[in-house]
Amino acid sequence: MKTKHIIALVVAVVFIAVAAFALVDNKIDYSDFDKAATNGRRAQVSGTYVKEKGSKYDIQSNTFSFMMKDQQGREMQVKYAGVRPNNFELAPAVVCVGKVENGVFVASDIQTKCPSRYEGSGKMQSPNS
Repeated sequence: MKTKHIIALVVAVVFIAVAAFALVDNKIDYSDFDKAATNGRRAQVSGTYVKEKGSKYDIQSNTFSFMMKDQQGREMQVKYAGVRPNNFELAPAVVCVGKVENGVFVASDIQTKCPSRYEGSGKMQSPNS
């Protein structure tokens, strides 16, 4: 019986160690462009689309690119392998997940914040109105 307990304990420790390393490896840091560029890991950067510089969708490579300004005010080109998200032009904020490669933020996911017309006005309304 003791041997079975030791083997079970060793298997459990190995399983926990593998799970811990997997979680650390898939961790996404919340940061700005400077931090994302220096650490070289996947990061989630929140900012705004720089409308004056426009956006581009390349049909041949199925790549969408645009300039984004992070919350620190730094601008960087973002490239995304996919189509432009819905309501992109209207979104007050953009959140991109990816990493910096050769001075370009290569996004694996782009999320847009809904325009304010979907948010409440801040006034309480009675259920009968």
